[in-house]
Amino acid sequence: MLPWLMLAVWIGLVVGSFSLVGKLDSVTRDNQADYLPASAQSTKVLLAEAGLPGGEDGLLAVVYERAGGIEPGDREAAARGYTELAERFGNDTDAPAEIVESDDGTALMFGLPLDREWVLDEAEATTVADARALLADRPDGLNAYVTGPSAIGADMDEVFDSVDAKLMLVTAVVVALLLILTYRSPLLWLVPLASVGVAAIMSMGVVYALTQVFDFTITSMSSALMIVLVFGVGTDYALLLVSRYREELHRHARPIDAMLAALRGVGPAILASAGTVVAGLLCLLVADLNSSSGLGPVGAAGIVSALFVMLTLLPALLVVLGRRVFWPFVPRLGVEAQASGSRWARLGELVDRRRVVSWAVPLAVLGALSLGLVGASGSLPQLDQFARSAPDSVTGAKTIDERFPGQGGQPVRVMARPDQSREVLAAVESTPGVANAEIRRASDDWVEIIAIPVDSPESAGETATIKRLRAHLHEVAGDAALVGGPSAELLDTDETNKSDRNLVMPLILLVVLLILGLLLRAITAPLLLMATVVVSYFGALGLCNLLFDQVLGFGGWESSVPLIGFLFLVALGVDYNIFLMTRVREEAVRHGTVEGTNRGLAVTGGVITSAGIVLAATFAVLATLPLVMLIQIGILVAVGVLIDTLLVRSIVVPALTMSLGSRIWWPSKLWRTSEDSVDDRV
Repeated sequence: MLPWLMLAVWIGLVVGSFSLVGKLDSVTRDNQADYLPASAQSTKVLLAEAGLPGGEDGLLAVVYERAGGIEPGDREAAARGYTELAERFGNDTDAPAEIVESDDGTALMFGLPLDREWVLDEAEATTVADARALLADRPDGLNAYVTGPSAIGADMDEVFDSVDAKLMLVTAVVVALLLILTYRSPLLWLVPLASVGVAAIMSMGVVYALTQVFDFTITSMSSALMIVLVFGVGTDYALLLVSRYREELHRHARPIDAMLAALRGVGPAILASAGTVVAGLLCLLVADLNSSSGLGPVGAAGIVSALFVMLTLLPALLVVLGRRVFWPFVPRLGVEAQASGSRWARLGELVDRRRVVSWAVPLAVLGALSLGLVGASGSLPQLDQFARSAPDSVTGAKTIDERFPGQGGQPVRVMARPDQSREVLAAVESTPGVANAEIRRASDDWVEIIAIPVDSPESAGETATIKRLRAHLHEVAGDAALVGGPSAELLDTDETNKSDRNLVMPLILLVVLLILGLLLRAITAPLLLMATVVVSYFGALGLCNLLFDQVLGFGGWESSVPLIGFLFLVALGVDYNIFLMTRVREEAVRHGTVEGTNRGLAVTGGVITSAGIVLAATFAVLATLPLVMLIQIGILVAVGVLIDTLLVRSIVVPALTMSLGSRIWWPSKLWRTSEDSVDDRV
């Protein structure tokens, strides 16, 4: 009766969640400020700019290119294009056209400031698309590219708009295939997949509901990562529960009794696993970067939703369907599962015979892989954020940089108080690296000064100019002068990511260590497990750095990837050690630590490895998307999870546990009562 009641409750919850899921897009924001650090100067400039006459400005840059040289008809087309764009989108229709020709005579360029109404929310994408349509009327052989901050932002938004639907579909297909291969049953795979689908729907509704109570940022990036987390982690929990349930069906006649025994057996491990990931995600709340801090509650809501579904809906479905759900491999009462003769039992025996070698060699390999970080590239340039085919905005920006050396400087926005604007303007003009500067708009609170650097966007010279400008203006006006603009935003994002890593990474380690200590009731084991996970992370980071640099040709790391990758690999990597070590501890109480390790590895090795492969595959789905940031996160987490699952958890942790014997449980009661003898076999 209880399982049927649970199913009825879940039908009502799913129906109720559908009304909220469709509203999630309405609170998802991908404006530049949503990805910026809350305390940065560039963020404050965006807020100050919104209060100026006309509000926040946008900028389109248009470049025409003909490989054989610009012709008279091309100049007429450029002038006509400027006039049409200015009349429709410009904020100063009386401004004369300033069309610049490249020194080699192959390109024409002009910039167009946009009126505020054309850069708000979805209007920016429409503006860029319409601008490209207007410029289609041009002579044959003349290429035209619309670029600039507004066009790059619109192209980025277009990519994000297609992420969620594609990601959910591809992830569901990948998980379904892996479940079919794992269970080899025509029915069983549908039960975890349906449960995970319900968890994904529920998580979207929960996140929307939370936004109505709490103030946090939801971006397309955090939404995409939540989907991957729910599918990956939810499937892991399902695999663990189904495996233990199958095991208990050999001992219990009624499915509901077997399920209750399975929940008692794996419930604490699953709860601890979810608690670890949630706690790690919530550590992101202390991050200054808006997109990182917003990922914390979004991801935590997804994990809690997956946990709730897998401990309530999934058991109810399995009990209602009974033993026949496992057909053709139906577990029979009284026929014990043959775990002792499995390949995992044989692996445990091999590790037992060569304990020191089994942990020393893999750790040495991981240490060597971490050397791949030597000489790692810097932060990924904005123009290299798009993978595979670059959009027009990127092609245009690179064309400007190539055809107009020294003239492609990206505007730097300086905000000054009205009573100090002249002094600030003079300071800006006298700063080395600034080509020219002028006062533009003004309000009662702020005056806008536009400065054009000599160096090209995102170059080392431009970065140095922005830093000099900030230092100089601080001497002149203190906090009454702010330096922002697209390049300053990237600089602030990179620097904030570095400071966030220094703050959040140690906090994650501390929180996860405390949870492990409470779960295992020991000090030695948690410290050992955390050390192996950290070594695994750096090994994966070094290997991926070589892959990204030498094989995929990325121009560097997107600055938020190392922190996000660390969070997932530490929290999720510890998960598998939790699944293993809780079972080892359970067996060690009856058989001693060494034999308990062998037994624990034998009964959990298969399911944990399957779970790790599923999780790695779900994150690898991110590599199918056209953004380098998501590709890097997906590959890094997938590689790290595979290293942790196949090497660290399967070999290194059991070998270290056997080498230490009962000392692994110090200072718990199990350490004092164990009869294991320490035997450091090589």
